[in-house]
Amino acid sequence: MKGLKKWVRSAQHMDPRLVILSRGPGLYSTKQLVKEAENEGWAVRVVDPMKLTVLIDDEGGRIYHRGWPLECEAVIPRIGHSITRRGVNIVRQFERMGVIVINSSDGIANSRDKLVASQLMVEAGVPVPITANVGAWEDTNRAVNQVGGTPCVIKSNEGTHGSGVFLAHTEQQARQLVYQMLERDMGPLVQEYIQESHGQDIRALVVGGRVVAAMRRKAHGSEFRSNFHLGGSVEPVDIPESYAEVACIAADKLGLGLAGVDMLESRSGPLVLEVNSSPGLEGIETVVGEGFVAAEVARLLNRRLEEARVDSGASRSSEMSGAGSDASSVYD
Repeated sequence: MKGLKKWVRSAQHMDPRLVILSRGPGLYSTKQLVKEAENEGWAVRVVDPMKLTVLIDDEGGRIYHRGWPLECEAVIPRIGHSITRRGVNIVRQFERMGVIVINSSDGIANSRDKLVASQLMVEAGVPVPITANVGAWEDTNRAVNQVGGTPCVIKSNEGTHGSGVFLAHTEQQARQLVYQMLERDMGPLVQEYIQESHGQDIRALVVGGRVVAAMRRKAHGSEFRSNFHLGGSVEPVDIPESYAEVACIAADKLGLGLAGVDMLESRSGPLVLEVNSSPGLEGIETVVGEGFVAAEVARLLNRRLEEARVDSGASRSSEMSGAGSDASSVYD
């Protein structure tokens, strides 16, 4: 109730209102985004997207939360993998209402489908590992050969935090993994294994079209997945301009203002492994400083709000100018 009263007072005084769509208000990333956005003058509410109601009408529609219209100037979607479809629908409605949305609904949906994301990135000239989407386990051997043989990576098309990702050392092992994923409708992908990047990758945080921070993640022991959530270690890294450029193009192509772009360091240069539309901030901020990335997101919100105000002012000026011209023509 205290937070709601603050929200109402801010609305009355015309402070910009921000909604963070998150099911975890106590998570590190959510708390940092709230803190830094408030420091930049935003009135912030964290709302569970699963508790929102969408009403579609002749005026385009509205969103309700606990019986009240949810109105705001901007939204930061923190949509978990398990609620992608519902979350994307909510974000799309905010877009139709003219609200500033850090990550587009299409961007979130596309980033969750690894095959679609790879197709879009290749279209934009972004290098990715050779990947095959296998629809029948009998095609596994052919797919393995196409990606350069074993060892190769077998992964689920919609996994997250390294789940559903395996390193197959033989064709038989690859066939077994593909068969099991097909049985579970997991959309298996067979992917090229980059030996020189075993157990490590680079995550670049892209905010508003530029890389604001980057880290190298390293797996522990025999683990080849470098995810921070799996116990991997992180260290700061100054990435080459070529890596930063690839990361920014990937985020832009998918329609993401905030993205974690995971890249492998191959002999031929960066290869984008995947793009995360809800990147965790805890790992990266352990190496660049608490609140650093969240503050960049808050400043991006300010820039987009200012751009929206300028566009709105220009539109009103054009309408008034047009009305004046019409009036002159009548009296002339």
